[in-house]
Amino acid sequence: MMKISIAILAAALAFLSSCNKDDSSGSQSNKYVKGKNRFLMNIDGDDREYFVHVPSGYTGLSQTPIVFMLHGTNGNGEDFYTNSGWKEVGETENIITVFPSSWKYCIVEDGQQRPSTEKWNAQPAGWVPCTGEKLRDDIKFFNSIITELNSKFNVNNKRIYLVGFSNGGAMACKCSYEMSDKFAAIVESAAALFGQQPNLLRKLPVLFQRGNEDYGPGGSGPTAPMNSLPFLLTDSNTTLLQGHLYKFAQTSVFHFGLNPNFTISGDTNTIVRATYVSNSPNEPLNVYTVALIKGLKHSYPIGAASQNWSWLKQYNLP
Repeated sequence: MMKISIAILAAALAFLSSCNKDDSSGSQSNKYVKGKNRFLMNIDGDDREYFVHVPSGYTGLSQTPIVFMLHGTNGNGEDFYTNSGWKEVGETENIITVFPSSWKYCIVEDGQQRPSTEKWNAQPAGWVPCTGEKLRDDIKFFNSIITELNSKFNVNNKRIYLVGFSNGGAMACKCSYEMSDKFAAIVESAAALFGQQPNLLRKLPVLFQRGNEDYGPGGSGPTAPMNSLPFLLTDSNTTLLQGHLYKFAQTSVFHFGLNPNFTISGDTNTIVRATYVSNSPNEPLNVYTVALIKGLKHSYPIGAASQNWSWLKQYNLP
């Protein structure tokens, strides 16, 4: 009988030991695979979705940079996982890339009600929610993703970056004010915000990029000459590219405390850039760049991910 009791006790201890070993390696929610992962998290009662590409070279032995890529209207995280080019850059550069999905709303845009439209909560904008529609807290969602990523991966928290396209670009702009303590640098592609904005948490490097044929989804208008960037940034009455470059730049100059005098660089055959720096000599990271891209309509440019990464990776959180 004693031998049986000892055997049972030994088996129980072995079981407990194996449980403790499993617990030390992380809970089920912390597991991942190399390549494509889909994760869900509950934010204020809603199941929110994001996709993560873990590069084949990831070992967890060293801190790894992270890039968020935000889709535009009626897109989703999986679309941009597949089509943005960022998972390929992540694989090549051994960085983790993250593709959240926005929420579907009933909205009113251009005087028309549009049900089930995927949007980021980036206001003010050219659309408003339908009566009774509740806008979700995407800032809370992104902060929660960062927390969860830290539980799954060895994250370099000084090297977390954000890129957004169209409505995602406007959301990236919102994050430049409200999450500048988390993101080292931000790229806004095709769209941003203008007008009154919340107080900045930190002045950080921002790159805004737009095609010289971009008049928004399905829009059209005259092509902006590639040598017209100084004009687009200083003429409040221009209708080229909907006058957006002037509005976006003036908003950033005001809120970030930038010197309104910019320097022009680049090539009129490809990309022309205007760079603003801080009015203060003690703010080297307070840099705003506007890039005008030749021949681009309303899309995230092919090859932009690698070029955006070359710009982003030079910056760390202080």
